[in-house]
Amino acid sequence: MTTKSSTKMHIPLLDLKSQYRAMKAEIGSAIQKILDSQSFILGPEVQELETAIARFCGTKYAVGVTSGTDALFLSIKAMDIGQGDEIVTTPFTFIATGGAIHNAGAKPVFCDIDPRTFNIDTKKIKAKVTKNTKVLMPVHLYGLMADMDGVMAAAKECGLKVIEDNAQAIGATYKGKVAGSIGDTGCISFFPGKNLGAYGDAGMVVTNDEALAQKIKVLRVHGSKVRYIHEMIGFNSRLDNLQAAILIVKLKYLNDWTKRRQENADYYNSQFKGLPLQTPFVPEGYTHVYHQYTMRVPNKRDSLMSFLNNNGIEARTYYPIPLHLQECFKELGYKKGSFPETEKAMDEAVSIPIDAELTLEQKEYVVAKVKEFFA
Repeated sequence: MTTKSSTKMHIPLLDLKSQYRAMKAEIGSAIQKILDSQSFILGPEVQELETAIARFCGTKYAVGVTSGTDALFLSIKAMDIGQGDEIVTTPFTFIATGGAIHNAGAKPVFCDIDPRTFNIDTKKIKAKVTKNTKVLMPVHLYGLMADMDGVMAAAKECGLKVIEDNAQAIGATYKGKVAGSIGDTGCISFFPGKNLGAYGDAGMVVTNDEALAQKIKVLRVHGSKVRYIHEMIGFNSRLDNLQAAILIVKLKYLNDWTKRRQENADYYNSQFKGLPLQTPFVPEGYTHVYHQYTMRVPNKRDSLMSFLNNNGIEARTYYPIPLHLQECFKELGYKKGSFPETEKAMDEAVSIPIDAELTLEQKEYVVAKVKEFFA
């Protein structure tokens, strides 16, 4: 290791500026084309991106929407889920997962996580299913897919639909199948910080179900197939041409970015052996795309996080308060202790920079500081 750990560096969790510099001319050209055309809503760029994302995910259809949150929401609405219905999901996720369920009129029912993967524990799903349950919503957290065999088996046995929250795992695979392609729908976020990020909010629903795809297309544009004729009450949830054009450029680089993230993770894994922390677990048959490189650090997580941040390395907890303990979901009646594995993960999880733009010098500095902390 050549880096002098005494020389302070600044390493963000995500370096979007470096990423942009590498493709500045291409991005500029794509944006200029949209400005010259003055076509901003549901134009050819959206259709081109939908075709490309469907091909990438191995699905028949893809529908561009305004955000990953809307992808979840419109999937629920397209399945005619609403008041009195329940959706089983994980409490260890971003608020959008539970928020989309609530805003669609349904009730989120939480299920604890597998401590190794941070994803929903499929052995515990069936105990959460009631006569009101209509959907299972696994979340592919941090870039690793949930146990989809377990999810699909539970769904088949109980007669449920499956919506994959694939906001963080675009390109991840499970037994040869791509994230988002196994359930009834898969919901992708193109938030700027994602592995494939737009320059604003954007999202996509992927599916093999033609009827669902067509219904989501109608719902995203005020419930209309023909202008001014509305067969249902819909929403304003259209993907902008501008964002689609940017994503078409960036999609070409996604596989390379994923490979570099995986190489960075391999480097960390080898360097952290023997330290009192747990590196990300990847079960056999899965590929991890490392939206986050999230370690478990028993007892010393907060101290390590403070130490790294004080030394210029951005480190963060995703997510410090799980959904069942959020104020906005207090009416669901959950208490501290309701989901012990989730709450333990809440106290131990810490994410460090894993960006494709990381240099060897930066990785060496991160490793040196982690080792210095434990020394």
